Amino acid sequence: MAAIGLEHYLTVAALLFCLGVYGLLTKRNLVAILMSIELMLNAVNLNMVAFSRFITPDAFVGQLFAVFTITVAAAEVAVGLALIFSIYRDRATTSTEELDWMKW
Repeated sequence: MAAIGLEHYLTVAALLFCLGVYGLLTKRNLVAILMSIELMLNAVNLNMVAFSRFITPDAFVGQLFAVFTITVAAAEVAVGLALIFSIYRDRATTSTEELDWMKW
């Protein structure tokens, strides 16, 4: 059985990131866009942990950065969901096409 190398982790992280970018560009629902951003952040976390594991296995620098990023992402989700709830309460929609406050 072949060992799982760094390139395998990087491939999975690249696929996750591309899936997040695709969701960010194609979805029109604010919750789906927020989920796509979280998917992209998880791909970055996977990259940090993989590089830390394979380049400096004794140091936990990548893991610490990943935990910090997860903490910041949790705060971002809380603020994002609060904004989405506020928009839904005012406009009764979460579609980005119907949010035209800044248009003339």
